[in-house]
Amino acid sequence: MLKKRLLSTLLPLALFASSLQAETLLINSAANNKHINTPASGQLMATVISRFGDPQSRLASVGNPPISRWLYKNFTVYFENQRVIHSVVSR
Repeated sequence: MLKKRLLSTLLPLALFASSLQAETLLINSAANNKHINTPASGQLMATVISRFGDPQSRLASVGNPPISRWLYKNFTVYFENQRVIHSVVSR
């Protein structure tokens, strides 16, 4: 009985503590990557190539409207048709 009560008290605390640690890691990761320059939303593919060079990899378009991804060393760029819709810094 005491073991069940102790477990029912400690388990939620342990889960809460692990979620706090994950949030801290994400915040620290984002803070460390602020200095990485990425393409801005709305830029054309040609502009991205002229500013950042050729990507390491180009993934085929998927869906309608077509969404494609270009993978660079430090970030990924998402395009809808020919325009940037989002850039994400790699972990």
